[in-house]
Amino acid sequence: MTDDTPHRHGLSRRRILGGLGAIGVASAGAGLGTTAYFSDEERFEGNSLTAGELDVKLDYKATYAGGPDRLEEIDGWYSKDGPGEPFKVEEVASEAGTYLIGEVPDANANEIWENEVQNTDLCAADLGLINGDEIPVFTLEDVKPGDSGEVTVSLHICDNPAWMYMNGELTANDENTVTEPEASAGGENNGISDSPIDGDGELADAIQTKLWYDENCNNVHDGGGQEQRDRPVCIQLVIDSSGSIGSSTMADVRSAAKEFAGQFLPEDEGEETDNMVGVVDFENSADPVQSLTDSLSDVESAIDGLTSGGGTSIANGINVGQSGDDGESGLLDCPDGKDRIMVVFTDGQDNTDSTGKGDAAKAAGTTIYAIGVGGADMEQLEGFVGEGYDSSSGEEEPEIDPQNYIFPSTVDTSIDQLFSQVSETIAGDETVIKEGSLAETMAALENGIALDGDRSSEEMDPFVGGMTHCLGFEWELPEDVGNEVQTDSVGFDLGFYALQSRHNDQPPDNPFDGNFTDDNGLPSGGNSTNATNGTAD
Repeated sequence: MTDDTPHRHGLSRRRILGGLGAIGVASAGAGLGTTAYFSDEERFEGNSLTAGELDVKLDYKATYAGGPDRLEEIDGWYSKDGPGEPFKVEEVASEAGTYLIGEVPDANANEIWENEVQNTDLCAADLGLINGDEIPVFTLEDVKPGDSGEVTVSLHICDNPAWMYMNGELTANDENTVTEPEASAGGENNGISDSPIDGDGELADAIQTKLWYDENCNNVHDGGGQEQRDRPVCIQLVIDSSGSIGSSTMADVRSAAKEFAGQFLPEDEGEETDNMVGVVDFENSADPVQSLTDSLSDVESAIDGLTSGGGTSIANGINVGQSGDDGESGLLDCPDGKDRIMVVFTDGQDNTDSTGKGDAAKAAGTTIYAIGVGGADMEQLEGFVGEGYDSSSGEEEPEIDPQNYIFPSTVDTSIDQLFSQVSETIAGDETVIKEGSLAETMAALENGIALDGDRSSEEMDPFVGGMTHCLGFEWELPEDVGNEVQTDSVGFDLGFYALQSRHNDQPPDNPFDGNFTDDNGLPSGGNSTNATNGTAD
């Protein structure tokens, strides 16, 4: 290496490091000022998971037919200091000797309930429905042969669809004392006793009961079945096809309406029927898409052609359904000897002056039912619905409870079950769940029974959230019962249980069979309410 090498390189370690630092700073500065980069960013913000709700809530109305002039006596059994809930008993004005002995929400405390129930979110927190409570419905003393009682329980599945179960049991069946006439009666195996004796009484076997799906929630079993209906029917389906009915909802409507028609018209075109069905769709205007016919295939084809778009004129739909249009027949052309019935489906509010627009149809003998979902105005629908009558013969419009003619839901997914409720109401075919003595009914309920969310189909279906289902339970001590039931008393419980149907596509095993109970003896994994219990002496 020559002597001038240090002069040619002349860099120390410090100088090298210092130079690199300067270059780095210069490079960074140059990059900020003169270059650009491709970039891309994806973000998922605001993530959250919230558990859904499954809550079954109940309301009810109970009556007791115990004979006239007993209001003060019966009211005493339901005083605040007595065995029942604080409820002021009232005599039913239209039925002498029948008393309203229980109601939740209590109409005595909330006079608007009967008028507002159709417009109320029945799952709201402040309505005072039965929710996990244990209350008595029947607390009756001095029951005599010929007495009867009835309770209709309204079930509300909040939020999620669920399989529903019902259970019950006798909690008491006591002989108590034995009077002289009781001791000498047939079927009584005990001697006279002024003190309570051990053993079961005869009252639980003597009381006759019926448990059924009360489709129109009217506290009456409308039984007999379609084949036993007094007269055949002409039914006009008046279906909302406005723009608020989306394509998926319209698909549900078409499916439910065809199922409905199949309840009244035979699938086999060669089979004769006296029933007839027609179809009208409405938006701003109304069009009869199928005149009254006994051909199920024609009705189904008309329903398959329904599409959505436009406004909502329920009044036009009713007018065309009654009178017809463009050569297509309406219910006025229904042959004599058939009942005229109109079923209106809507998810909105009438955009015309709808006051009294159903009156002409009802005055001409047409009974109008309405199915309302989503944004339907239930109070407005009350002005359309009602029982048909013949005004031309001087008959006056009957007083009706609109709730018996309106079938509401807050969700669109319940459309098939709503049509099912209407079809069974029209057919007079409210399905009986169990019939027999009180002892037999409670024995059947002791292990729990599954309830069906759609009675018109052969399969067992869950109960859709957001709609109302009613169950009726009536009891009667027959007039021909003898003295063997004197002084006997019974007690019984009824309860309801909901289990989510999502991830349980098929009805699960009966949760009351003992395999799924929690520490309290109730089925685990669901929601349970002991809604009613009762005693009778």
